[in-house]
Amino acid sequence: MKKRFLSASLAVILTTSAVYPVTMQEVRAANETSQQVVAQEESVTAQEFLNLAVTALTFQHGSESMRQQITATWVKGEELKDLTLAIKRDEAARILVRALNKEEKESTLDEYKEKAVKLGLFTGLLISDNTLSKQDAVKMLNNAKQVKNGTNNEGVKEISVEDFMKSPGNFGYQLSPDGNYITFSSAWENRSNIFVKKMGDDSQPVRVSSSKDRDIAGSFWKDDTLLYVKDKGGDENFHIYSTTFNGTEEKDLTPYPNVTVGLLSSLQGVKDEILIMMNKEDATVFDVYKLNVKTGETTHVAKNPGNISNWLADRNGEVRVAVASDGVVGTVLYRDSEKDEFKPFIELAAGDEVTPLAFSKDNKHIYATSNKGRDKVEVVKYDLEGKEEVVMSNKDVDVTGVLYSAEQDKLLYGAYITDKPHYQFFDENFEKLFRKIQDKLGVHESELGINDYNKEMTKFIVSVSSDTVYGKYYYYDSLTDKLTELATLSPWLKSEELSEMHPISYKSRDGLTINGYLTLPKNKEAKNLPLIVNPHGGPWARDMWGFNPEVQLLANRGYAVLQVNFRSSTGYGKEFLQAGNKQWGLKIQDDITDGVQWAIDQGIADPKRIGIYGASFGGYATLAGITFTPDLYAAAVDYVGVSNIFTLLNTIPPYWETMREMFYERVGHPEKDKELLTAASPVFHADKIKTPLFVAQGANDPRVNKAESDQIVEALRARGVDVEYMLKENEGHGFHNEENKIEFYNAMLKFLDSHLKK
Repeated sequence: MKKRFLSASLAVILTTSAVYPVTMQEVRAANETSQQVVAQEESVTAQEFLNLAVTALTFQHGSESMRQQITATWVKGEELKDLTLAIKRDEAARILVRALNKEEKESTLDEYKEKAVKLGLFTGLLISDNTLSKQDAVKMLNNAKQVKNGTNNEGVKEISVEDFMKSPGNFGYQLSPDGNYITFSSAWENRSNIFVKKMGDDSQPVRVSSSKDRDIAGSFWKDDTLLYVKDKGGDENFHIYSTTFNGTEEKDLTPYPNVTVGLLSSLQGVKDEILIMMNKEDATVFDVYKLNVKTGETTHVAKNPGNISNWLADRNGEVRVAVASDGVVGTVLYRDSEKDEFKPFIELAAGDEVTPLAFSKDNKHIYATSNKGRDKVEVVKYDLEGKEEVVMSNKDVDVTGVLYSAEQDKLLYGAYITDKPHYQFFDENFEKLFRKIQDKLGVHESELGINDYNKEMTKFIVSVSSDTVYGKYYYYDSLTDKLTELATLSPWLKSEELSEMHPISYKSRDGLTINGYLTLPKNKEAKNLPLIVNPHGGPWARDMWGFNPEVQLLANRGYAVLQVNFRSSTGYGKEFLQAGNKQWGLKIQDDITDGVQWAIDQGIADPKRIGIYGASFGGYATLAGITFTPDLYAAAVDYVGVSNIFTLLNTIPPYWETMREMFYERVGHPEKDKELLTAASPVFHADKIKTPLFVAQGANDPRVNKAESDQIVEALRARGVDVEYMLKENEGHGFHNEENKIEFYNAMLKFLDSHLKK
């Protein structure tokens, strides 16, 4: 959503002493409120109490760094200088008041203790001196858990599938470069279309696109011209269209069959022309063209020799950087001008990723993200000799993005994601502006996004979203300091009726720290719940904290939802990603299984009512789960998932050809690793599947072909197994048309309920 939020993540300084990892026995003990504790008279140290509190009151059981970050919010400044000393009751009270988000104006230990008494945190404790025994510490934590999880176990009212899945209203707000117009997407004929409104008057927005077959995928401005992007039926062959302000004339500027187009540069300062990438000459690679947005005329700018995966233009619009790769190893190439030949700039070994982001205004430096020579992706700055300067880094996670102002020629902030998104600012004035908006809206920085702004950066589109807030859009004028609400997404969904998304961590069976998220049904006791584990796609992607309509739908119907960033997920460094190489169905699947077992060990999940649902690679993980751990799952939903790795590799889209060696490296080679891939492909082991299965597929899917779903359905039906199969002829990799989404989720819920709510 964020403008010029260039792909790239960042740093937190931890100020408290280490919090040591806990055993599963300690986890179970700290989370079992009814457990009888043998009386022990010895006092508990501050460190021990913090360790128990994090274990009991959060789901961070495997990540030392996350536990440190949590305790840093509970113990501030010079408090508890020596964590090896016995903790006092009032000190414990202060920690728990903060942990429960009940802190108000308390300033003294007596005031915190008084608040703790009112909350009932001292109920049942033995009368003794001011130190805390281990027995009393556990009682105090159990009392805190009851306060934190206060519920009548009645759940909340059922919200319809339609309310979660229909168009949320107006979204995707953008400003024209001059700040005089605002655009947004909204439903027309059940499809997302583009609307334009003039700023500062009472005129009604004008619809400027008329798509009835497919949602508009996105839009952008080129000076005074509005452009949008759309494919057909989910084939992912995206074209660029222009439209007039009254919507009377829409034109496909790239009307070439079986061709997909991407924007490379808006060519700031160049009239009517943009740079695009297009696989028009060779379906497997993207050349660079200039496109005249008024006439549709294209001019060939750079020829792809067959191995270029990325291009970068300088501030004058000349293509001067390219990334060549066979999918595993590669080279960043550079040239002084378009008249010169490309020459090697940076060599890339296996696992190295260098992504050029932007040239500086004087064209003498290149901003990029890089993990070359390091584990985590960092933001770096290169001179034209390839000499590197590190701008931003984080010891725990990759840098995920930077906001670069071309007009000011500076990085404004960078972002990283641990439990939630966080920012590191490089410009004092911009940070002040960000914090002013944040204070006006009364939200955490993780909930605030800078979506768009005018050229002078005086007018802004900002958004607020969280785990229980779909999204709100605002217009902010920094000259008048006026903040105006533009829209609320799905206003019929009430935050107080939705479920919190809890960051979690646990240890895998071979000792890796696995992070993820647990969403629990609102107003239900987190005990013996039916659970859906929802592995993400990719697998080179990750789940993130935020609003997720399908997770909220499942939680609304009484399911706990577990999302796991298993090995091979992005964001946690090179080593963690590569730990998933050639581990489809093996250690990746073990990480998912270990997450389910963790939820069972917590007492959260009923081991007899576990379901698994995923899309794309998540669909593969669903099939692998019911194939290789058939006794674990009572129901499974495979959504556009892979069943046969051999046919997946044989049918990748032609424009993924430059990544073929990457697939061989990370997944396996169809000849060299034939035995491995045969063992890992569920279709060859369909005889092991006994879990009820629901399969959904788009007929036009260019990534996971229809044959992937057909194969597993046919193999199971040949054995007499009844498999529910939903196929949509007008969809691709996942369902986007509103009526299809509503039908799918209604059918999925009916299927899951029939097997997991007996």
